[in-house]
Amino acid sequence: MGVCADKASQDEEILRNLGMKPGFKLMLMGSREEDIAKACHAPKDLPDVINDFKTEEEEIENVKLCLFQIQCRIDYYRFVELNPFREGKKLLVLDIDYTIFDHKSTAEWGAELMRPFLHQFLTLAYLNYDIVIWSATSMKWINEKMKVLGVSNNPYYKIACHLDSNAMINVHTSRYGTITAKPLAIIWGKYKQFSAKNTIMFDDIRRNFIMNPQSGLKIKPFKHAHITRRKDKELLKLSQYLKLIAKVDDFQTLNHRKWQEYIIDKTKEEKRNKEINEGRSE
Repeated sequence: MGVCADKASQDEEILRNLGMKPGFKLMLMGSREEDIAKACHAPKDLPDVINDFKTEEEEIENVKLCLFQIQCRIDYYRFVELNPFREGKKLLVLDIDYTIFDHKSTAEWGAELMRPFLHQFLTLAYLNYDIVIWSATSMKWINEKMKVLGVSNNPYYKIACHLDSNAMINVHTSRYGTITAKPLAIIWGKYKQFSAKNTIMFDDIRRNFIMNPQSGLKIKPFKHAHITRRKDKELLKLSQYLKLIAKVDDFQTLNHRKWQEYIIDKTKEEKRNKEINEGRSE
């Protein structure tokens, strides 16, 4: 309201083309997502949004509004595919800050803040998984960080898609109040080949996958890169985990909180099977 334009102006007209002077005040009118959600029914065909709305730490209070926001993101968020998704692959969703990049420390070169073994990790993961980068920052910074880290044009793996903060939703929790989250159903609603059965998300903040607690793996935060990068082998260990679970038909049968125990158990099992087979051959 308050914008006086000539009769030729259309609804699609960009504000800067309307000749407004610096300091001009106008009023924006619209409806809050909460009010719209009250007037709408929850989508009937929404993908498997969550495994359980309750976790040990939080309880989601605005379930209907969450479903509404998810459907809005599915319908209107602009997915830009960098590389095509491949048939038969599982899905790995990766955070950036403190997951694969120390964004707080200073360095002469951005690559100095890269988590150790990142390229080896992505190369091995790419064998069985399509990879999506999802960060709670703007697309501009996501693209820039991926270039600095040498991820964008790496010859050994391809990133399928970038998702930014605009794909996230607001979630009201009983313990922490309003938080932002990364509901995987937004991806599942857009790409039907993916679901809770074949998707895993790595993030250093557990609350980011509150909508899909069983699909998320909380990675150890990578901070103080100059000190910790010599000892940090988290991505090497997780590469082994991804390789092992790639054989699992349904990820919902896994407990990602015990991923290290899973590696140990599977390693022992493979060793026993090898000894048995060698014994039979003798």
